[in-house]
Amino acid sequence: MSTHTSENRPTARHSVLSRAKEIAETLRETAIERDLKGGTALAERQLLRESGLLNTIIPTALGGLGEDWKTMLQIVRLFSQVDSSIGHLFGFQHLILATIDLFGTETQRNHYYKKTVDDKLFWGNALNPLDKGTTAVIDMDGNYRFNGKKGFSSGSSDSDMLLVSGFLNDKITIGMTPSSAIGIDIKNDWNNFGQRQTDSGTVIFDNLILKKEQILLDPGPLGNVRATLRSCLAQLILIYIYIGIAEGALQEAKNYTIAQTRAWHTAGVNTPQEDPYIIANYGNLWLSLQTSLSLAKQAAETFQQQWNMYDKITIKQRGKVALDIALAKVQAIRTGLEITNKMFDVTGSRATNGSARLDRYWRNLRTHSLHDPVDYKIKELGEWFLNDKIPEPGFYS
Repeated sequence: MSTHTSENRPTARHSVLSRAKEIAETLRETAIERDLKGGTALAERQLLRESGLLNTIIPTALGGLGEDWKTMLQIVRLFSQVDSSIGHLFGFQHLILATIDLFGTETQRNHYYKKTVDDKLFWGNALNPLDKGTTAVIDMDGNYRFNGKKGFSSGSSDSDMLLVSGFLNDKITIGMTPSSAIGIDIKNDWNNFGQRQTDSGTVIFDNLILKKEQILLDPGPLGNVRATLRSCLAQLILIYIYIGIAEGALQEAKNYTIAQTRAWHTAGVNTPQEDPYIIANYGNLWLSLQTSLSLAKQAAETFQQQWNMYDKITIKQRGKVALDIALAKVQAIRTGLEITNKMFDVTGSRATNGSARLDRYWRNLRTHSLHDPVDYKIKELGEWFLNDKIPEPGFYS
């Protein structure tokens, strides 16, 4: 089923993006302070709840904003320019909503979408397909019982609902539950040096009980070609986080250069804007960024086109999506790491002062770029070019 209306709504889309830009400016005001503090961004999460943007891709018929994936990704990018933790949480909200659509029934989708709108629900993610530390069993009453521990549970703290997973006879089983349910213990132990407010810590399940209607069984995880678009969307969200971080870093470097940096004494110029090496560095960084942005937009366009095919999408068409995404992701990571490192070459030693916290861009990108090894995306590209082999659908490709 579609998670958005297909009609062209430029006026509404402009309104949604305008609202997102206003929130981004609010996030900017406290981004440095919150990066230092870490923990849960309670006020900022509540701002998103009240804004209605958590319903961006929910159809208007179910009370949502009815936008497409390209608009949602643009908002991820806008937020990530100033605060990539919030960009991450916003993106994963919609990844979870897509998971319900792709892995579940129309009844489940409609129920949870409407509930998300009506109750202003913020979803957390306790689905980790590589973590087999949680098991699921079916008891005599037909209920599913989850036990174990999940790491990297993004957005779990202060969430209203959780997407959870466990292995039932070596097969991943995914369900939905209120975060306050008996048997859930959210540890609030995320303390990494980057993405400091994504709340991606540990969740423990101790005999968590889910009814059958809470389990995504039809078609289930990766149950058909269309369902495998879930991993494509996950990778696209990461790309737009990386692009946003790189854009934010380059803009802040530019502002700092103009306001604070001094021209080198042998340059023969009065301002850093006239220094030929600073100019050349900015030119190269901007060029890399535009290349990455172009590839990201192409990947988003390809994804949107194939999403709109619904159940008619073929494995070959899906492969084209995955290849465009692999290309964009590799380039986005390379560009982002280059910009967040070389920004100090164009800002100077004063920019390393702790109060500026310009290093947060590198820390955030370095942390998030390790989500899944970029070398395997390069391998997918090589397999395609050399052997005409499209990526095999999985949770990370």
